[in-house]
Amino acid sequence: MKEKGISSYADVLAYEKTPFEKRLKATNTYDMIKHGTSLDPDSPALSFLLSGEHYNDPIQVNHRDLMANINRAANLFHDLGVGPNDVVSFLLPSIPQAQYIFWGTEAVGIINPINPLLESETLRDILQAAGTKVLVSLGEYPGTDIWQKVESIRKELPKVETIVRVMGPSDEKNNIVGFDEVINNYNGECLDFSRQIDPDEIASILHTGGTTGTPKLAPRSHMNEISMAFLVGTHNVFFKGDTVLGGLPLFHNYGLMGTGLYPFSIGAHVVMLSPMGYRDPTVLQNFWKIVERYQAASFPAVPTLLSMLLEIPKDNADISSLRFAICGAAPLSVELAHRFEEYAGIKVVEGYGLTEGTTGSSINPVNGIVKIGSVGIRWPYQDMKIFITDDGGKFAREAETDEIGTVCIKGPNVFKGYMEERHNKNLWPKPGWLNTGDMGRQDSDGYFWITGRKKELIIRGGHNIDPALVEEPLYQLPDVQVAAAVGRPDARVGEVPVAYVQLAEGSVLTADKIMQHLEKTVGERAAIPKEVIIIDEVPLTTVGKVFKPALKWKTIKKVYQSELQTLVDVTESVDIQVGEDKVHGSLATITIKPSSNASADEIKKKVDGLLGNYTVRYRVIILS
Repeated sequence: MKEKGISSYADVLAYEKTPFEKRLKATNTYDMIKHGTSLDPDSPALSFLLSGEHYNDPIQVNHRDLMANINRAANLFHDLGVGPNDVVSFLLPSIPQAQYIFWGTEAVGIINPINPLLESETLRDILQAAGTKVLVSLGEYPGTDIWQKVESIRKELPKVETIVRVMGPSDEKNNIVGFDEVINNYNGECLDFSRQIDPDEIASILHTGGTTGTPKLAPRSHMNEISMAFLVGTHNVFFKGDTVLGGLPLFHNYGLMGTGLYPFSIGAHVVMLSPMGYRDPTVLQNFWKIVERYQAASFPAVPTLLSMLLEIPKDNADISSLRFAICGAAPLSVELAHRFEEYAGIKVVEGYGLTEGTTGSSINPVNGIVKIGSVGIRWPYQDMKIFITDDGGKFAREAETDEIGTVCIKGPNVFKGYMEERHNKNLWPKPGWLNTGDMGRQDSDGYFWITGRKKELIIRGGHNIDPALVEEPLYQLPDVQVAAAVGRPDARVGEVPVAYVQLAEGSVLTADKIMQHLEKTVGERAAIPKEVIIIDEVPLTTVGKVFKPALKWKTIKKVYQSELQTLVDVTESVDIQVGEDKVHGSLATITIKPSSNASADEIKKKVDGLLGNYTVRYRVIILS
């Protein structure tokens, strides 16, 4: 008989009366997956689609073979000299081998999955910071440049002893092992080595935060990961034999836990939606057919995905198996949630989490009241509170009901701190309590509401503007697919809001019409954007989250270009590049080729006069 799932905050408190340790069935990720395998070894564990067009022709793996391949991967890495403190990094798309390598590595050492779409220099910095001993990479494959990136940086990675190439041959001379070539030589029945894994030992290291400066690496323990998988189960999200669609990448927090450890630990089935996941346009085009073909119970989503699925006709697909979609990673518009629920006929369950909390901290109860716009109630055994902090980030007091403050979490799924100590400054307002960097409130029913992120706030003359004040009304317009509000530098008030909008194909909406709508619907006058910019495609991260820094940099560049037009008489060319800076947040690098009759000092003085009142830092380079 299944235990009743969490449906209210009162259930959370009641559930916690049983000690946490008595509920766990394993103390490490390997044993957790082994337990899931024992439930029904011959049932499907993975169905891998080469593309959305091939949804009827999957590569299928049952739980018995999944476990065997995890054993083989673990034995391979042990043979390569990997031990409990050694790091194996991988650069792989979402393919079955990534699942075997991730969980196999955690049985023997530490896994470090990395986004293969990052630039070569960033990949190098992460690998160096992680102390990688073995690097796993996709080989040469049409449409990807992963192997080329590895070749370009290998000489800068002296600590990397071996490269394991997936979908490519071995090369003994260059210490390259062909994974597919050798993996079946290893024992799949069990581990060929003995290791007692302490729950507090590091299982994985994930990259989070920016892409410049020293990488921000978050180590998570076996306890962090098994507790997170267990906590998901307290809400009866899905059950043994259920199918979940996996479209998020396996270097991403949620992709690993929500479409990896948790379903494998309960004998559920994951459909891997192509190597590109949701970024494969054929997956979106065939999404509802895929739901019908595999009788999917749920799928993880981000708001941009829900918006795009509204444009995909269901035709006659039977999607009655779907119970809900779990949405996270970015704030969900109430309007978008309502539109999707009406279109698909399922609940949209919004949750909240972060890499440092090993995926989830709160969720709207699947079997209870869903408050659209909130991120739900906290998971059992993981505490979540709103703190009022001082200017130094230290705890001052707990917030009152509905009082906005800093969202902080504590529990067995919360990591112990970043690898580089400087990233841990002001991270812990109280011992054990992590400052998430998000602002929010908790209502009288125990539901949490994220009200903004400190670094995303638009600060106009000391007045804090939440981007959601602009974005929510934008999503009321049916043709708006993706919307984002960011701050535009202003010499007088620091920042003013502007809105970027991506429209549905064929839309006749104009910037003027959108602005007229905003003037009527934005509840705070100071938040009405100074400009609406319609662009072909809003930049997204690899998991579909709007990448606001790119929009902010685009806006800064446009403003500074406009200001520096007056230099035309003393310059031959002016190039402006804006990007992230680890000290100043954003930095504009202005490269100027002066005309023959102008001095460098004269030009720098003019630039300072034009840009000196802006808050965004800049650096001037005068070419000789």
